[in-house]
Amino acid sequence: MQPVSYRLESAWQPEGGANGRLTFTFFNLSEVLLSGFRLVYTSLTRVIDPSACEGAIFLRRNANFHEFAPPDDLTLQPGEAWIFTVGGLHRQAKHCVDGAKSAYLTLSDGRHLPVAVSDLQLDGAKSEPPPARLPEGRLELPFSLQPWPAAIDAEPGEGLPVVLFPAEGSRSQDIAAMSDVLALFHRLFPAGHAPFSLAPSAQGRPVAFAQKEHLGQEAYDLEFSGGEIRLGYGSPAGRQYGLTTLAQLLDGARHHPGTFRFPASGTIRDAPRYGWRGCHLDVSRQFYPTADVLRLIDILAWFKLNIFHWHLTDDEAWRLEIKAFPTLTTLGVLRGPDEPLLPQLGNGAEPVGGYYGQEDVREIVAHAAALNVEVVPEIDIPGHSTAVLAALPELADGQEAPESYHSVQGYPNNALNPAVPLTYEFLAKVFDEMVDLFPSRYIHIGGDEVADGSWLASPKARRLMEEEGISGTFSLQSFFLKKVKQMLTARGRSLVGWNEVAHGGGVGAEDTLLMAWENPKVGIDLARDGYDVVMTPGQAYYLDMAQADAWQEPGASWAGTSTPEHTYAYEAEGEFPKELRSRMRGVQACIWSEHFLSRGYFNRLVFPRLPAIAEAAWTPKDKKDWLRFAAIAPLSPML
Repeated sequence: MQPVSYRLESAWQPEGGANGRLTFTFFNLSEVLLSGFRLVYTSLTRVIDPSACEGAIFLRRNANFHEFAPPDDLTLQPGEAWIFTVGGLHRQAKHCVDGAKSAYLTLSDGRHLPVAVSDLQLDGAKSEPPPARLPEGRLELPFSLQPWPAAIDAEPGEGLPVVLFPAEGSRSQDIAAMSDVLALFHRLFPAGHAPFSLAPSAQGRPVAFAQKEHLGQEAYDLEFSGGEIRLGYGSPAGRQYGLTTLAQLLDGARHHPGTFRFPASGTIRDAPRYGWRGCHLDVSRQFYPTADVLRLIDILAWFKLNIFHWHLTDDEAWRLEIKAFPTLTTLGVLRGPDEPLLPQLGNGAEPVGGYYGQEDVREIVAHAAALNVEVVPEIDIPGHSTAVLAALPELADGQEAPESYHSVQGYPNNALNPAVPLTYEFLAKVFDEMVDLFPSRYIHIGGDEVADGSWLASPKARRLMEEEGISGTFSLQSFFLKKVKQMLTARGRSLVGWNEVAHGGGVGAEDTLLMAWENPKVGIDLARDGYDVVMTPGQAYYLDMAQADAWQEPGASWAGTSTPEHTYAYEAEGEFPKELRSRMRGVQACIWSEHFLSRGYFNRLVFPRLPAIAEAAWTPKDKKDWLRFAAIAPLSPML
């Protein structure tokens, strides 16, 4: 381990402007005098008024990237510190992760040196530790099941079988399905005792399989007796879910016999509440190796979630290999002090990249399909396209004034221009390769957070607007997205997007699915306009939101806090008028990665809220029970 040579500490004070101020203390822990340097840090608490900074010279900001110089005459001897304050913030700090997420020095000779950072301290108020996320919990039935089934009428037994095995005469497909769920269990719990054996065991219990036409595609039923277990299913997905239920029941009873038991008799009748039970992962802000993506898909399958929404591109990086445009994954993924993209959240002196080659994609898609999880890819357009424009600058209108608009995250001129013909040639080739890679009928095109005022300083866009009789950014966005929808339709794919796709006139509602994220009312309005809707409100289902108001609780705060209990109890369907409920396709968790700089932070923020959403997606409302869930949630696998 290399010793830390430089460290940046930060604190937030509520006084010092409408949104308070940050005080930074930079320590020279090296053995060398320091002068003529610049300091960069990345932070979600952004500076919008450089004149409010004291003790430092503000040089530039790009989104979450901030660069400062010390006063001209400042030198730091070994052991000395430089203190400066930063006001003019765009929002108040709310949590300990709202300070610097990374930092580095640039020396006068051009070298970049790493700077360690710590959590943001709170000055002028009490910094409370985070509360417990789960109560002790209570069980009426001692069974370890996540999500809880639609109907269970079973008696707990005194003992348990050592393993479950296919009954004599089982078909090869049923034996293979048991093997697949056994492999899933071993991947998630490598130290766990196998719940299944493909060979008979005198200490085990046979499972007799039967496909039943009257059951729904994802439905299953289980009948328990001392002699055998009968598993009926409607399709391979239902069979997998039934086997997963058996694995959960047996594992919980084996490892926590004082709490959980295995059924001796009775039945489980089960089917999902919603057809779309999704989880999204943003791999642009932070890169997740293929092995981590595969494990997340395993976790989704364990919780009977069936959609993996893969957010592959954003301002920070384009992560999907497109052979027609190799610079997307050379220039369009590199962030660093001297790279095409400046460092952003968590990036320091060392360049970072990372992308998914097409063979990686095929592996992930096949792995998901084997677990009855559908991969829905997303490329976020027309906004959130800084990485695309860095990789393919010819997509910009060269006469558009620089920094003529900024996104809500602070990126200048970050939207693909609908008036540049090459935009559509580019997208056609991208969609052609995506259709080959992803068998899903859906392609998600983003469509969110295009800044009002985008393109209005582009001569090409102004000319197009005059020719088409278009007024304003969002009408031009609608013009663009209608063309995108036509391109997808021609390729046999359906358009999925965030709720802003409906802005400015939207696109045709037929064969379009929109995700309501801004608030629950948006989803109802979309349904009234004829769109099918997936509910994923930030106030309940965004897993980057902090789980409590406490300063020491990590996470974002723009949508408030979302405790596990709130996430569990939230009822998206309950707010829908009865006549519109057929438009509600399901629910989805979203994992935005700005705050996920470590596996520890990932697991703290995602769990237990991901299994809470899985239960909201599967379990009927009248069968939900927060205290029961709290008793079972600690059994959850993590990344």
